[in-house]
Amino acid sequence: MVEIEVLQQLAKNDEGGSRCVQIRNWFDYRNHICIVFEKLGPSLFDFLKRNKYCPLPVDLVREFGRQLLESVAYMHDLSLIHTDLKPENILLVSSEYVKLPGCKRISSDETHFRCLPKSSAIKLIDFGSTVNDNQNHSSIVSTRHYRAPEVILGLGWTYPCDLWSIGCILVELCSGEALFQTHENLEHLAMMERVLGPLPAHMVRNANRGAEKYFRRGSRLNWPEGAVSRESIRAVNKLDRLKKLVLQHVECFRASSFIDLLHGLLKFDPSLRLTAWQALDHPFFKNPS
Repeated sequence: MVEIEVLQQLAKNDEGGSRCVQIRNWFDYRNHICIVFEKLGPSLFDFLKRNKYCPLPVDLVREFGRQLLESVAYMHDLSLIHTDLKPENILLVSSEYVKLPGCKRISSDETHFRCLPKSSAIKLIDFGSTVNDNQNHSSIVSTRHYRAPEVILGLGWTYPCDLWSIGCILVELCSGEALFQTHENLEHLAMMERVLGPLPAHMVRNANRGAEKYFRRGSRLNWPEGAVSRESIRAVNKLDRLKKLVLQHVECFRASSFIDLLHGLLKFDPSLRLTAWQALDHPFFKNPS
């Protein structure tokens, strides 16, 4: 019922540009709440999976990113925080696609066919975890791979946690793989530092008691000493800095504004992170050439 209230609020204020899924009806069937939505296509995760996780062209990533930011900006203006942004919760409006050759895996000479959607239109779904900013905030939000550092460190969270998730999603769409493929907090923080540099000292100092165990005296992460396995250390070591990671998939002359946008979305300090409206005003969207 909380989700239905959010959906009705989104629909009430929508003038056609929110890019949030539209509720058509709801009913109680034998104590099961059922929600009727408009018909949409597959999720971006399902599309990547069908594509054998081939990276998407940067122009398509730009279109997806623009629409996702418009949707989140609309929600934030209504004081709503999604808290569970991920490719599974972003649906293509249409299921139609074209099949093209041209995805060659780095590890092999085999050429796969690449599927591209006929339409880049998307809709944001799954508002079951959405909260109003003035409501009580649970300590943990977001699916692991897309969870912001302030959540892991117990610093409290608000609108910027959605922007961190969007940064992770955009990297995944352009690379074909989740940026932080992890299931454990210390490893997750180590991956963040590997890709983005050291965590700010003030965030470490203010971390809650549950997060203190991830650090040695001072602000140094307890890594690799605290790693649970050698596989975990290898998983962190194989990651590159953000710029190098993006340049593996995007031509150099097109990558600079994209990398700059990602650095703005993936700021450790949530107070310095781009807002959705600021991100939409970034040169990556304003000057696509």
